[in-house]
Amino acid sequence: MEKVGFGGGCHWCTEAVFQSLIGVEKVEQGWISSFDENTSYSEAVVVHFDSQRIDLKTLISIHLQTHSSTSNHVKRNKYRSAVYAFNVEQQDRVKSLLTNLQSEFPKQIITQSLMFSDFRENEKRYQNYYEKNSSNQFCTTYIEPKLKKISKNFMDHVNPIWFKT
Repeated sequence: MEKVGFGGGCHWCTEAVFQSLIGVEKVEQGWISSFDENTSYSEAVVVHFDSQRIDLKTLISIHLQTHSSTSNHVKRNKYRSAVYAFNVEQQDRVKSLLTNLQSEFPKQIITQSLMFSDFRENEKRYQNYYEKNSSNQFCTTYIEPKLKKISKNFMDHVNPIWFKT
C-alpha cells in the first residue's frame, strides 16, 4: 500500500473524487503542511492506494483535472495546489509526472510537488462528506460535476458500487 497527499480545492470535493476510485483503499481528509514557504496547513487529503490497481500517474491526472490546477487564484493559501510526497523517490516521480502531464493542458500547471510534513484530520462529522450529504446543494453543485467528469474520462477506474451519479 502506498500513500500520497493531494491538495487543490475543497477537501470535501477531493475526498469524494478519490473515494470513488478502484484501488483507493482509504482517504483521510483534513489539512497538510509541507516545508519552507509551505509550512501553513492547506485543505488536502491523504490517499492510501494499491499501486497494482491504480497507479500514481492516474491519481495525479485525476487530481489535475478535478481542481483548478492552472489557476493561481486568491484562495491558494487555503487551497494550495499540490501533490505531497512521502519520500524523495516519490517526490521525484511526482515531479516527472507533472512535467509529462503538462501536455494535456493548454495553460501552465501550477500544481507543486511538495514533501509531506504533517497532517491534521478534519472533525469526524465532516469526514466522508459526500457519502453523508450527497443530496445537499454543495454536493450537487461542486462535487457531482467532478464525479461526472472522472466517470467519463477515467471510466475504468471508477468504482461502480460507490459511484452515485
